[in-house]
Amino acid sequence: MAQPNDLNAVYRAMRAAPPYALAEAVRDALVETGPVSDAVLLLADYALVALRPVSGHPDPAETIPIDSSTAGRAFASRQTQWDEALGTLYLPVTSGGERFGVLGLRLPVPPEGSEVAALEEIATALGHGLRGADRVTDRYQQARRIARMTLAAEMQWGLLPGYGHQGNGYRLAGMLEPAYAVYGDNFDWSCGPDSLTLSITNGMGDGIRAALLTTLAVTALRNGRRSGANLEEQAGLADEAVYAQYGGREHVSTLLLHFDATTGRMLAVDAGSPRLLRLRGNDVEPVKLEQQLPLGMFGNTSYTEQVVTLQPGDRLVVITDGVYDAQSSLHTSFGELQLESAVRATRLQPADEAVRTIIRGMLSFREGVDVYDDAVVVCLDWNPSAKG
Repeated sequence: MAQPNDLNAVYRAMRAAPPYALAEAVRDALVETGPVSDAVLLLADYALVALRPVSGHPDPAETIPIDSSTAGRAFASRQTQWDEALGTLYLPVTSGGERFGVLGLRLPVPPEGSEVAALEEIATALGHGLRGADRVTDRYQQARRIARMTLAAEMQWGLLPGYGHQGNGYRLAGMLEPAYAVYGDNFDWSCGPDSLTLSITNGMGDGIRAALLTTLAVTALRNGRRSGANLEEQAGLADEAVYAQYGGREHVSTLLLHFDATTGRMLAVDAGSPRLLRLRGNDVEPVKLEQQLPLGMFGNTSYTEQVVTLQPGDRLVVITDGVYDAQSSLHTSFGELQLESAVRATRLQPADEAVRTIIRGMLSFREGVDVYDDAVVVCLDWNPSAKG
């Protein structure tokens, strides 16, 4: 097996490769260093149910289910896995706390500890490269699709900051469903080393109408945030922007949060928001906030920040009504008890797997029922002793 210093050639190949050829550059450099005989980059699809190979024309038959494969275990656990039957080492491909997929390496024998560590660094470097490459090529986004995406969903995904992030003492993750036909639900965040600002939005309507409304609201919130406005000011500016465009006919339910990861103090503006739950130990309880008017109803609304204090180890889960109101084939709602049980079931999982678990629980509950609303789940963990 190549020693870590031999792998410098792989780093050089990645730096020299054009953005659309990262997968081939890594593969060719690893094969050249030996004894890797082949390498394939597998990316998670938008719904986080399957891994897809990055190749010229991905074959649907090559789709690998995340929940029943060695490659999927590497993705879900963020831990390298060896598949004895395939003679393949699967390495998680991540960047800044966000999972992209796995890198599969064909090897004659399982590598040893120091060799695995060196290869894991290569996979992480590839993750950093993919984050930048998405700005200039569609190749990786095309590889992630196992179904046709609606135009409204395309707009919503273009707004997202990513699937997750890890800062100093906190971990953040979010997920949309249905991934390929999302309507007006969205989330956004801006992260710093010790704090973050987070918004979860739920726009009226469906299709392009809802996507345009949410795009306006999220962009207005970003504009206020990037201008140095606090949460109250951000909400007021977005309220005015939506009202100016729609005259009160459309509005956006929004939850705005600013979290200080050094103290656990969180500021919140609840503008007709999604639900906010806290998992502390085994106990799940709703976080009660004063509901204020959704953005865009009147255009001159004054918003007030409220304070929520977290304890180390707390998990906050934000859920839009597409989860809570999901209907089963027996015409029952997912509701409070199911929701609390789903959140409690995630207590031993990292944030990114927690959101996937809650979404899968909702999908299982409503199996066989037509979807009339989209859903967002966002998870924030605070553990100040775990520095990123």
